[in-house]
Amino acid sequence: MSKFSYNNNIFFTIILILSLGLRSSLAFTNLNTLSFEESLSPLFGDANLVRSPDDLSVRLLLDRYTGSGFISSNMYQHGFYSSMIKLPADYTAGVVVAFYTSNGDVFEKTHDELDIEFLGNIKGKPWRFQTNLYGNGSTHRGREERYRLWFDPSKEFHRYSILWTPHKIIFWVDDVPIREVIRNDAMGADYPAKPMALYATIWDASDWATSGGKYKANYKFAPFVAEFKSFSLDGCSVDPIQEVPMDCSDSVDFLESQDYSSINSHQRAAMRRFRQRFMYYSYCYDTLRYPEPLPECVIVPAEKDRFKETGRLKFGGTEARERRRNRRQQRRPEIEIESDPDDRKLL
Repeated sequence: MSKFSYNNNIFFTIILILSLGLRSSLAFTNLNTLSFEESLSPLFGDANLVRSPDDLSVRLLLDRYTGSGFISSNMYQHGFYSSMIKLPADYTAGVVVAFYTSNGDVFEKTHDELDIEFLGNIKGKPWRFQTNLYGNGSTHRGREERYRLWFDPSKEFHRYSILWTPHKIIFWVDDVPIREVIRNDAMGADYPAKPMALYATIWDASDWATSGGKYKANYKFAPFVAEFKSFSLDGCSVDPIQEVPMDCSDSVDFLESQDYSSINSHQRAAMRRFRQRFMYYSYCYDTLRYPEPLPECVIVPAEKDRFKETGRLKFGGTEARERRRNRRQQRRPEIEIESDPDDRKLL
């Protein structure tokens, strides 16, 4: 990453923080955090799952023999799933770190899922990631959005969170809501509705993760290490196959009363700017896959104008303009970064 790009992203981060103000920071300062033993269990790759001595953090390793992962000890009928995460550094092409909810182990053909997947990168290139959701086994209707991050997630921990209630789903990165899905009746069973557990994994996805599989995992850089801490799990803990459904109304009321369950005006502005600047694919604008947008899609004219029929940014669009601007700015003194008019208009 160029010196300009790094400092430009720092400046963007500062603008986001300042624009959100104190009210938004409250959403994640009063979380009930748990130890690994209290809330989680090893899933696979036991030797590559390393818990800290105080049991408040865990490292997931990927080497040429195996990846690793953990799962929440309970399944939840709606919930808030959150962790501070630091991703592997240097060359990580082909490596995927996933933080997601699922019930695929219980409902194999009708499973629900909410995904945050970090897609490995070539050293010096920005990390990219995607969010997705499935309901009732609707895997043939992928609802992917892909983005770039405005910071280097391998340098320090950042909080990634998923809120799931009967009425909405919100994906958060730190205090920035990056995606909101509002349930409507037309979604039917495509809206996740069955109890889900939290999963975190690191694994080799060389066949698709980086530039469609062009760049593979290189185990010269192994082990690849993802670190997790400050786990927060709130929701109605249930047995997914119990005959008499448990009443989870109090838990839902609690979730919907929390700051992370609503998006204030400052946060909504931050979400809009994030999506304008860092989202590079959206299924809602992919008319080749879906000639008619899926029912939860909210078509934003300013977003639609940026995408072609494949749901990807148009050639010469925002990313191309940003690359050209970056090349021009690389020839200027570093102090001029703050005078970039596009950055002043971010929020």
